[in-house]
Amino acid sequence: MSTLPFPVVAEPEPAAAEAGRLLFAGQSEFLKGVVAMSGLPPADRPEICFAGRSNVGKSSLINALTGTKALARTSNTPGRTQEINYFMVGGERLFLVDLPGYGFAKAPVAVVQQWQALLKQYLQGRQTLKRAFVLIDHRHGIKAVDAEILSLLDKAAVPFQTVLTKADKVKAADREQILVQVRAALQKHPAAYPEIVVTSSETGQGMETLRSIAHGLSEE
Repeated sequence: MSTLPFPVVAEPEPAAAEAGRLLFAGQSEFLKGVVAMSGLPPADRPEICFAGRSNVGKSSLINALTGTKALARTSNTPGRTQEINYFMVGGERLFLVDLPGYGFAKAPVAVVQQWQALLKQYLQGRQTLKRAFVLIDHRHGIKAVDAEILSLLDKAAVPFQTVLTKADKVKAADREQILVQVRAALQKHPAAYPEIVVTSSETGQGMETLRSIAHGLSEE
């Protein structure tokens, strides 16, 4: 029997799960919002970033991951995040980075272009970035609007891992079909990490897995 490409990552072993829990059990706090590369904090520790199209649920996922209710601001208005937001996790062991949403945004065109340009500069120039997590709405799979960011990550040689969000909102009958579409799309991208994480900020699904992965990256 052949192995499926891009399988859903297995749940972590107990020791790895506990290490991830302990990392995020420490204080998580907002550090700063950055609107230009010159404002980035010193590259003196590992960092992971979360990218995704507008309104995919990045802020909700970060809040669920860190066990907080309002660490990252959430909004029903697509494109609300217009800067690179830095958070310190685990008593300053790791930077967690919330990137501007890409795609449709209720903002002036010039503003959209400015923060999308910043996103590209960040991905191409941050040496301490261990992995990008690209959030994809599980209900819709990978859309054309995601193609630019995936291609940019390929060109920048930044490893990215696909995180499917809002899994609780997907009908059971549709799950496998959507996964087939996502796997087919990812095969075109050499920077894609070979495992998918399925999450729900509402139910907590996948949070233990993401914490464990983040802990492993923080140790590199």
